[in-house]
Amino acid sequence: MNYFLTYLKGMAMGACDVVPGVSGGTIAFITGILDPLLEGIRKINLSLLKIIKQQGIKAAFMHINGPFLVCVFAGILTSIFSLAKLISWLLDTHPIPIWSFFFGLILYSVVHMLKQVKGFSLPRIGLFVAGVAFAWVITVLHPIELEANYFTFFIGGAIAICAMILPGISGSFILLLLGLYPAVLAAAKGFDVISLTIFACGCGVGLLSFSHVLSAMLRRFHDATLMFLTGLMLGTLGKIWPWKEVLTWRENSKGLQVPLTEMNLSPMQFETTTSEPSQVTVAIICCLLGIGIVWGLERFSQYSNADEK
Repeated sequence: MNYFLTYLKGMAMGACDVVPGVSGGTIAFITGILDPLLEGIRKINLSLLKIIKQQGIKAAFMHINGPFLVCVFAGILTSIFSLAKLISWLLDTHPIPIWSFFFGLILYSVVHMLKQVKGFSLPRIGLFVAGVAFAWVITVLHPIELEANYFTFFIGGAIAICAMILPGISGSFILLLLGLYPAVLAAAKGFDVISLTIFACGCGVGLLSFSHVLSAMLRRFHDATLMFLTGLMLGTLGKIWPWKEVLTWRENSKGLQVPLTEMNLSPMQFETTTSEPSQVTVAIICCLLGIGIVWGLERFSQYSNADEK
């Protein structure tokens, strides 16, 4: 296994996880590491203690595919503490090109996931529609202002972390909807050890429990699960649409006003409403770049599988 390549895939996951509307789980799926990631996390349970007692820590580490998990999570953390700042800056200074890139990436990811479905039926199409509807409702909901305390930090962590392994839904966007996004950022900025520890515990519980559910669903109802997840991805495209008008604002952890609710516009409407250039040509190029990256990953995966056979 190429651990450096796995590390880079983890970095891609981490970079997407900090963008409200883009899921790191989507990147995990299209890069082919979702299944081993779920399998490794699923093996972290009480039976691991028995393996440690009988065979030692090294055997237990290899049992959960430890080197792979370390590479993935190291990549995620690297992005969160480095590339995340760059992406945040790009979203502030060049939003249309960046959102166009993510739009193309997610758009072709939908095509890629549909290719993995072996057969289409009315119930599966129904699950696809349900996924689209659920994601659309989530993205248009107004944030719930939960009180920031230790309990909500734990619950917020448990819910948001699921998006890291669930294609289609963004963990940072879930925190935004819960009204905890500014509080979590403030805790990180102020290095509130107790709050961050409780949030991390919630993440751990959510990750260890949800990985079992998603892994079981993919094993037993592979095509049906993929159809629903693909619907989720398609339903979030409205959130990633590059041209928007800000309707309401919120104050972030730095005391700055940032968009809270937005309305999608056509490029022509955007120019008329905001008096800013729509950058249509640049947006198309960036969208095609996003499509090209997923297509390239798809082709690379096909060649890799062919070589293995």
